[in-house]
Amino acid sequence: MSLSEDADPSEQRAAARPAAANTQPTRVTFNRLELHRILNLYGRMVADGEWRDYAIDFLRDRAVFSVYRRASEVPIYRIEKDPRLARKQGMYSVISATGLILRRGHELERVLLVIDRKLAVV
Repeated sequence: MSLSEDADPSEQRAAARPAAANTQPTRVTFNRLELHRILNLYGRMVADGEWRDYAIDFLRDRAVFSVYRRASEVPIYRIEKDPRLARKQGMYSVISATGLILRRGHELERVLLVIDRKLAVV
């Protein structure tokens, strides 16, 4: 028998726990500032009557904020955060209902300008 009689088996299980905790899949999420910016845009579009519903998906490789005109439709826009692209084209992108990438970049604020139609003083 390899265990000594004075060894506590619960200590061995406790030592094995952190290794098991590290193997659980991590999810990509939007941070508080990103969500604040996205939800501000969403609120303005809802007030204008253009958008009606949204969904947030935190996946293993990316986070997706989907915007719907009606709940039963496909999303008209998807705002995605993909950290794997952070050093390439930028981790943020806005994708249309047809799958066309409308804009991609490193800064969420600039990427959202493609769908953020602010009122201009004429």
